[in-house]
Amino acid sequence: GITQQGVDVINLGLASTDMLYFASGKLDVPGAMFTASHNPAQYNGIKCCLSGARSIGIDNGLREMKAIAQDVLAGNGPPVSAHTGEVTRKNMLAEFVDHVVGFIDAKALRPMRIVADTANGMGGLVAPAVFDRLRAFELEVMYGELDGTFPNHPADPIQPANQRDLQARVVAGKFDVGLAFDGDADRVFLVDENGKSMSGSTTTALLASIFVRTHPNATILYNLICSRVVPEVILSLGGTPIRTKNGHSYMKQEMARTGAVFAGEHSGHYYFADNYRADSGLIATMVVLGEMSRTGKSLSELRAPFEKYADSGEINTQVGDISVVIDRVAKKFAEFPQDHLDGLTVDCGSWWFNVRPSNTEPLLRLNLEASTREECDEHVEELLMLITA
Repeated sequence: GITQQGVDVINLGLASTDMLYFASGKLDVPGAMFTASHNPAQYNGIKCCLSGARSIGIDNGLREMKAIAQDVLAGNGPPVSAHTGEVTRKNMLAEFVDHVVGFIDAKALRPMRIVADTANGMGGLVAPAVFDRLRAFELEVMYGELDGTFPNHPADPIQPANQRDLQARVVAGKFDVGLAFDGDADRVFLVDENGKSMSGSTTTALLASIFVRTHPNATILYNLICSRVVPEVILSLGGTPIRTKNGHSYMKQEMARTGAVFAGEHSGHYYFADNYRADSGLIATMVVLGEMSRTGKSLSELRAPFEKYADSGEINTQVGDISVVIDRVAKKFAEFPQDHLDGLTVDCGSWWFNVRPSNTEPLLRLNLEASTREECDEHVEELLMLITA
């Protein structure tokens, strides 16, 4: 393995992805984690980053890694080094907790009751450690036992069905906030006191408003499937919004290029300049809870100004040839402005949509937003008929 190539290894043990990024940034070393994130139990994978938690993509390392892996499978891997690296175990959970809590003023927090559905993933290990440090908060954990078979529901909180248990618990237990983490706990979706889930776009708009207030004239990034409300809010507060492709490697690179203080994705990834430009669901949670404490508002009150439009959520469809389907959709809507920043985005005036292939699964993803729920539902039906034709 790695040590046979003469490389020393720091073993963090069980950790969330945002904890890995923190360790990579803090120690300034490359990082790797075995995880398939939100994918079903039969999947596995490796998340990698360069030193300083910098992203690694096809143009700065992944292509070479793929070639080496293919050589290894063919029996032509790199020779074993004469020097065997050493493995050092290091528990960085306490340092990570200090880092996360440092994003808020712990003395200014008001008492709140919070319930977290960690989906039998790494959030069950990390979230309690963070909340144990904050006496103002009472935390209840659902499905906190680590179990990679995900016996209660899949660890993908963007799917509404996977939040139903949490929503019911928020209402029944009269909690102030619900938190839905994915399998490796780098993503989070918030549920308000009424049991209503917040989209990643709404949370991005809320967080963007906080960062533009605390960092006047700030540059904020948002991915291309976020609601129109995100750039509207940033502009209204004097910030500079920049639209990007989907994916953490693009976000991190653009944050470095533009000097952005925050970036958000509709999928529930939230990136922070002071977190080595890496994403963290726990840091996003802390910032929102801090804003609730500062304003004295409930989460439903905080979210209200950012929900002007109706959206479809992300709808996944298995199709035969994704490129053929995207071409068919593009021709159907040829009269409207289109771009191919990531998949196909079409601006139809009072409504818009994006279709793009998944980076991790054999699926075509549809996101659509409109001025009204009726218009949204009508065009979702139209698009799905076209996609599956």
